[in-house]
Amino acid sequence: MLRYVLPVLLFMSLPDPAASSAAEAPRPRISPGARIATVNKPTHVTHAGDGSGRLFITEQEGRVVIVKDGVLLSVPFLDIRGRVGCCGERGLLSAAFPPGYRGKRYFYVNYTDRAGDTKVARYRVTKDADRADPASEEIVLAVRQPYANHNGGQLAFGPDGYLYIGMGDGGSANDPYGNGQKMSTLLGKLLRIDVESGVRPYAVPPSNPFVGKKEVRPEIWASGLRNPWRFSFDRAAGDLFIADVGQDRFEEVNVQPPSSRGGENYGWNILEGSHCLRSKTCDTAGLVPPAAEYGHDEGCSVTGGMVYRGKALPHFRGNYVYGDYCSGRIWGMRREEGRWKSAELADTRLSISTFGEDEAGEVYVADHSNGGIYRLEGR
Repeated sequence: MLRYVLPVLLFMSLPDPAASSAAEAPRPRISPGARIATVNKPTHVTHAGDGSGRLFITEQEGRVVIVKDGVLLSVPFLDIRGRVGCCGERGLLSAAFPPGYRGKRYFYVNYTDRAGDTKVARYRVTKDADRADPASEEIVLAVRQPYANHNGGQLAFGPDGYLYIGMGDGGSANDPYGNGQKMSTLLGKLLRIDVESGVRPYAVPPSNPFVGKKEVRPEIWASGLRNPWRFSFDRAAGDLFIADVGQDRFEEVNVQPPSSRGGENYGWNILEGSHCLRSKTCDTAGLVPPAAEYGHDEGCSVTGGMVYRGKALPHFRGNYVYGDYCSGRIWGMRREEGRWKSAELADTRLSISTFGEDEAGEVYVADHSNGGIYRLEGR
């Protein structure tokens, strides 16, 4: 096991706007005692929502491992290393468990195959709840990737029960095929599909914004994305947070309210963040600006997180926490007087590949370099 000493890092606490104005709030932190496991190249941390309290962690090379009762199990939940193309920005990138998973006993993963193309697949669990059957694979969605980078890779079930899929623009630089704005391709988009209706491989929700539109893929929920590596839903309010990795200058976080009917265009490759990509001026009509952005003097690859809804840090509830893979910085974001405001919470040594949450709403952060999985804690 790798040994790694992480200095105690204090966070500025951002109180929940709905909380009472109490005494000084506790200061969340990451400390060596908060490391719960060490894995290999973690890419995603999630839970099954089945009451078991288990954490499921995807490893980039193709395994899903379990932390159960505070212990990393020696046998993986799923091992598909023979199917996964790794590494760089490729690999096993996320897992998602459907509503009612306890009774359904199947789940979904997003990975790049040996040819470098995206696969979204369904797997079933064996009689042993801690073991999935790698031979049970059903391919739900396959998308050809023209380059090795910008694969997206996030899967998440929304409050509506549909599966959302983050797809990057296909890679290279400046989106050479214009996929972010091209509505006939799934690349550069956030997709929304129905994998639970019994229709194989999936159905398109009739409420999707582009159903029936000529030369537009009906799976599209939102467009204008470069590489939405991580997105999440606020389990309480329903807001959708999409962190989109920038190119040369800016990183961004987009927020979609629960009242949205989809169809948002977040601007890539016309914009990078809120700034014109190729010139000083550009046509921004119909484009949705980010809720937060930062320049490459503060980092170079945004890692989206989630809204904290746990109990350990009561004064931190309602704040969205996110970070940067390159700089290790962590920020918190909250809405004040109708506007989103961010503040830096910590400057760490972590290569932040993902955040995650458990069934209780406690938040975790993963270090891709040393494999550490840390729980955010306070005092």
